[in-house]
Amino acid sequence: MNLRAAQVRIYADADVLGLGKILAALRNDITYPGDPGAVIHKRQRPPRPITNPDVLDTDWIPQVAARGWLIITRDSMIIQNRNEIAAVRETKAKIVLSRNGSRGGWIDGRYSGSTGHALGAGPASGV
Repeated sequence: MNLRAAQVRIYADADVLGLGKILAALRNDITYPGDPGAVIHKRQRPPRPITNPDVLDTDWIPQVAARGWLIITRDSMIIQNRNEIAAVRETKAKIVLSRNGSRGGWIDGRYSGSTGHALGAGPASGV
């Protein structure tokens, strides 16, 4: 069987690990921490460089952002912790954040909450 390389586009954070595993079993463009790799639809997804769900956000965000992957997470600290905010901003990570029924995301280093307005540095800055 001739396998082509999968082009990963989406990274499911450890706090949505179950969702990440389910989606990665169905799609070859989704991965998660500890993903051993798989063949899905004749595409080979190699094991991921983030091998453990316990890796600090400030360590894995730059790795994932450098690959241009969209991040899916429920981790509200990404909009509260100054070090995590800095990691997102510096790497221009693209993040979809879903928590407690509200939605938001990071695009081009700015957080946009479910109300649709951009917050320069998120709640930690007092904005």
